[in-house]
Amino acid sequence: MKIGQGADLGGESIGRLMFRLAVPAIAAQVINALYNIVDRIYIGNLPGALGTQSIAALGVSFPLIIIISAFGTMVGIGGSALAAIRMGEGRRDTAEKLMGNCLPLLVLFSAVITALCLFFKRDLLMVVGATENTIDYAEQYFGIYLVGTLPVLLSLGLNAFINTQGFAATSMMTVLIGAICNIVLDPLLIYGFGMGVRGAAIATVISQTISAVWVLLFLLGKKTKLRLRLRNMRMSWALLGPVLGLGLSPFIMNSTESLVGIVINTTLKSVSPDLATADRYVGAYSIIGSVMQLVMMPLSGLGQSVQPIISYNYGAGAFDRVKKAYFLFLRISILFTAVPWAAVMLFPGVFVRLFNSDPALLQVTETMMRIYLCMIVAMGIQIACQQTFVATGHSKISLFLALLRKIILLIPLILIFSRPWGATGVFAAEPVADTLAVTITAIMFYRHRGTVFARPLSAASAQSETN
Repeated sequence: MKIGQGADLGGESIGRLMFRLAVPAIAAQVINALYNIVDRIYIGNLPGALGTQSIAALGVSFPLIIIISAFGTMVGIGGSALAAIRMGEGRRDTAEKLMGNCLPLLVLFSAVITALCLFFKRDLLMVVGATENTIDYAEQYFGIYLVGTLPVLLSLGLNAFINTQGFAATSMMTVLIGAICNIVLDPLLIYGFGMGVRGAAIATVISQTISAVWVLLFLLGKKTKLRLRLRNMRMSWALLGPVLGLGLSPFIMNSTESLVGIVINTTLKSVSPDLATADRYVGAYSIIGSVMQLVMMPLSGLGQSVQPIISYNYGAGAFDRVKKAYFLFLRISILFTAVPWAAVMLFPGVFVRLFNSDPALLQVTETMMRIYLCMIVAMGIQIACQQTFVATGHSKISLFLALLRKIILLIPLILIFSRPWGATGVFAAEPVADTLAVTITAIMFYRHRGTVFARPLSAASAQSETN
């Protein structure tokens, strides 16, 4: 069965198929990271203290932005994984209904999120780590960003359905178009019109809107295999319940990243002797978070390319192909983390100087970056196992693993380590949590390998997994 632009998910060589889908998907994720990273580079290089305070303001806004984006990811990944399984079963009409139901759900989420965040904007920013020095800049950026909540969710949520059909290049173009617009508009608005953080936010909103229009035009057009149809947009919780159940794991993976950012920002604020030091540590974490994005985005893109392959073949009962796809996914994931790990450990200053040239901020960030990222080399194992659980419909297991690393392990370790070791302890909690999470994930995957590689979930257990 041919799906998308010549991608035969059920018959083509796994290696060739993964390469064809992975290259544009990885490129899309790396480009997507540029949305926030380019903002931080331009903002961080504003002159003097303005640059340090502005990048700290973006740093405290970012956890809230991650939570907003996580709703789009939840609907998109949950819906597209189930749609791919249904296509593998030969149930294209059901797959199309799943996609149609996801659009009004994304609109509903965006309306509620925008209203709540606008009303509690200043309070939210203070809670997540803004100081009196940075709150005005944070309000300027976040307030404008909220205007673009709907296009953000639509582009994230619906683009997953383009990718899951095998249109990896088209999916990449969704992100590429927006990123290019953002890169062009940022210096024009930030420097040319002297708008500072406001200009960065306006550039992002315009870019995301263009991406959303691109996605909608494609899914309404003639080339797509799953088409948006008005009759499928009548929300059915019988369809959306499993979507949300399966999408809850990636939602938690993303939103817990936000929660971790909030805990780190507020803890750094509490252990710092003064506001200037607090802003410096928060600015350092903002830069380190950007580098972490550059490391993790290729893994995310790889996972997006492997997900339709595993999901389709799992639905078709082709478990040998599921197994081949997983082990290739695992090997490439380890390689993808080993290379940037070496670069960060050897040359941290190269990355830091992209964002700011303040000597005090540089010194702090270089030291903390080596500590914070010293175990990212093991994250390839975590991602490969967890994404395979998602792709095969194991929502309860993937949900536990999503909670494990950030909620169960990292946040308590941050609070514990910060007491004796202050800011250093905050950054040191990450590698300890990574080590424990990877170990537990590998053990769980080994124990449950039978339901992934050898036999499908029964109809009853599959239903219970998605509820």
